Amino acid sequence: MTDSIILTGLSPTQDVFGDEILRVESVERVYPLGHDRVTALKGINVSVRAGQLVGLMGRSGSGKTTLLNIIGGLDRPTAGHVYLNGRDILTLSDIELTRVRRATIGYVFQSFALIPVLSAIENVELPMHIAGVSRRERNRRAIELLQLVGLGKRMHHRPFELSGGEQQRVAIARSLANRPALILADEPTGELDSANGLLIMSLFRNIATSQKGVAVVIATHDPTITQIAHVTYEINDGVINRLDAPIPISAG
Repeated sequence: MTDSIILTGLSPTQDVFGDEILRVESVERVYPLGHDRVTALKGINVSVRAGQLVGLMGRSGSGKTTLLNIIGGLDRPTAGHVYLNGRDILTLSDIELTRVRRATIGYVFQSFALIPVLSAIENVELPMHIAGVSRRERNRRAIELLQLVGLGKRMHHRPFELSGGEQQRVAIARSLANRPALILADEPTGELDSANGLLIMSLFRNIATSQKGVAVVIATHDPTITQIAHVTYEINDGVINRLDAPIPISAG
């Protein structure tokens, strides 16, 4: 039996947003394809503030993962700007960008990406170990984060001893290890059933609203995001539009 997770309410009026953490301005991404050019992103504009959970919804190939990679500095746009805490990351050298990614951005992937020979607490401690955090502090922080995601009683279990939903919660705890300003999650519920998917989405919402100075951006094709996120954008063929109303979730 795992620890309980305390989730915040889902009314946007209950949440107060802080300073702007991320601003994407007129971003375009064009790829050469033989003698042709394929435009993956067309004039993307997005703003994300501290305390916000922002959803990027779209089918496979819509451009949402390309946008997430550009936000995270893993890819560079053909045109436009990406500001992280007011700093244009596209002006940084590769070394500077690597430092910013390590210190400012936490990542969560569909496949969990846990180290199989390490326990849950060791997986969460790993980014702090790489960053040079003392053993005592990284142990304290890892315990705190695993309790936050409801796994305080399973911190010494290895990934194969945990369910898919539990593994993703470990991955979320790990993404928070170095106190990032921005969490980027790419299809974080893609390998989970609907019940665990809703739990993970709600957990991201709780993290955005309870962890001071943190924002979360989730790229997903799951319409559940419209019920959980403060703001949801839909991307179709590289064009982004803000959704003003949630998409109904069918009972089937």
